[in-house]
Amino acid sequence: MGLIFGAYLLTGCATTPAVDADGAFTELPEPLVGLAAPYQNLNKVRLDPNDNCFWYLHNGPVEATWLPLRTPQGNPICQAVS
Repeated sequence: MGLIFGAYLLTGCATTPAVDADGAFTELPEPLVGLAAPYQNLNKVRLDPNDNCFWYLHNGPVEATWLPLRTPQGNPICQAVS
């Protein structure tokens, strides 16, 4: 299926992370930072409740677009649903 389920790694975070007006985390959990490929904008990441996957804001030459956060191997980073 190709999905990385980061929930097991993120369970060590006892508190609910703070989010900004866009629903993006104000501070990313360290395990998530370790899973993400380096070419992505980790300053603006949110969890989409529709698919339980993390998305980052890509600022392109014309517009800003939310794209799936991926591992260096290209797999989307998602949270397991309990």
